[in-house]
Amino acid sequence: MLDQNNEIRRLLDLMSAGGRMHTKIISKPNQSKVIDFTFPLPWNRKIKPIYINFDLWQKLSRPQRDLILLRSVSWLTGVKWFKPNLYQGLTLVSLAGMTTEFIQGDAVGVILAGGLTAISLNQIWLKNRSQEREIEADEEALKIAIRRGYDEQSAVKSLLLGLTLIAEIEGRSGLNFGELLRVQNLKVKVISSVEN
Repeated sequence: MLDQNNEIRRLLDLMSAGGRMHTKIISKPNQSKVIDFTFPLPWNRKIKPIYINFDLWQKLSRPQRDLILLRSVSWLTGVKWFKPNLYQGLTLVSLAGMTTEFIQGDAVGVILAGGLTAISLNQIWLKNRSQEREIEADEEALKIAIRRGYDEQSAVKSLLLGLTLIAEIEGRSGLNFGELLRVQNLKVKVISSVEN
């Protein structure tokens, strides 16, 4: 039987300093998922919770648990709402325009600026929820694992096996589309590391 407190301490030691500062591991024995977290919204700047069902969690091997946690932390801490780029700049400009038009009482201007704001916020939302972002989180988790003493091939295999095993533990019939893309990307990494 896995001791929750020891496991939480061990996982905290495994995380990067940024991960420890911005996330919190919480036991949630009644959830059907092995590990779960919610998408961090821009107005919720608090510490981001990661919920773990430790009864299900212990069915994974230690390296699988490590990589699944590192990947979850990497995804959560990688969501950027206020990172300077085209859409963030467009959002700020359109909000300023909407405010100006509102003060001037120009209804058409408010509607146009509001529409532009909505479009740019939607683009930020989609980028943070994209498959590219999912794969970036996997890559970041692998980098942290290597810094923590894992060799690249075993880290990739642990993440790959952990990802597929979680679907089985949770009683799902298979992986969803995003998970399948991640699995394919990880398999390519395994093959390329064997060839090198």
